[in-house]
Order: sequence, then structure tokens, then C-alpha cells
Amino acid sequence: MENTILRLPPGFRFHPTDEELIVHYLKRKVQSLPLSVPIPEADVCKFDPWNLPGDIEKERYLFSTIEIKYPNGKRSNRTTTSGYWKATGLDKQIVMPANKQVLGFKKTLVFYKGKPPKGSKTNWIMHEYKLSKATQGMESWVLCRVFLKKKARKDDEKARPIFYEFIGGPRKFDLNLDGSGSSSSCSSGVTDVDDEEENS
Repeated sequence: MENTILRLPPGFRFHPTDEELIVHYLKRKVQSLPLSVPIPEADVCKFDPWNLPGDIEKERYLFSTIEIKYPNGKRSNRTTTSGYWKATGLDKQIVMPANKQVLGFKKTLVFYKGKPPKGSKTNWIMHEYKLSKATQGMESWVLCRVFLKKKARKDDEKARPIFYEFIGGPRKFDLNLDGSGSSSSCSSGVTDVDDEEENS
């Protein structure tokens, strides 16, 4: 670690699976066991996503604690300086493939600028991992993966496949490449072959 940024040798990157994050990192954190890779602690909801520790251009992994919004409730306080994190969809169960044991849960959240419920949606995403069964007194620990979702570029729009209507109805495009403009509804646009050559 250098200035809370993980440095790996060229050609290597830290990209664990959901199961690995639960078993090898979050579970060991809760049990106060040493980790193979140091992951910093930060109160995720005390900072805006761009101000969290680590390289803003890459995925950032952070241990955080959950702050309950109301004393007698279970709802989490996810308000930051400039906005709030909003959960989207249902929590995903993280299951051990070998025995189908539920290891934990993954919650997906999107960051909104402004005050709820009229905030403006951003491209900041957070995956929040929690254990299905935590050690007594350590239930509030979660592991967060925070990243900036890349916008679709205009070049990607141009690269989308184009579908042509060949069968039924009027043709939308003429694929005849020889410039004559007359072709059958299933013309491929390749050079025509004489009947004599085709028969031979």
C-alpha cells in the first residue's frame, strides 16, 4: 500500500470474485484475522465517492461500518456531504458453489447528488457485501466496492450492428453493391455469376 493505494506488480490486478470477497476478506476482517491484501477502513457515508481513499480511476475496496438511521430501526443512514446512496434491486445471495451454503449478501447502490428524493443520478456505483452470519459485536462491518461506471461513447453507438429486412414487406436497405439497383430480396451483393459458368 502506498498512500492508501494498492500497488501490484505489472500485469497483476486485484479482482476477487464475490465469494472471495466474503470468505477471504470480510469474514477474516470480522474474525480479526490477518488479510493477504490490506484493505483500508473508511466510513463510506461520511465521504462523497470521489473523495474516498484510493485511485479514483480504478475500483476501490473499503471496509466500512453501517450506521443505523433510527435508534429502533434497521434502516441504514446513507447520506453523504453532497448526496446519498440509493439501493437498487434486490440483495443478491452469495452462495458457495460446492455445498450451496449462503455466505452473505451483495447490495447494489447508486449515488445521487442532492437531497432525497429529488437527487440527480450519477454514474457512481457501490457493491456492499455483508455476511449472512457475523461474529457477535461485529455485525455492522461491510466490504464495499466503489467504482465509476463508464459512459457509453458515441463511437459505441456507431459500432452497433445494423439489421436488414430481407423477407416480407418492403426492403429498407439495398445491399446490391454493383450499382444496378436491381436485385432479388435476398441479394448478397456479391458479383453475379453467368448461368453457363454456374452450370459448368
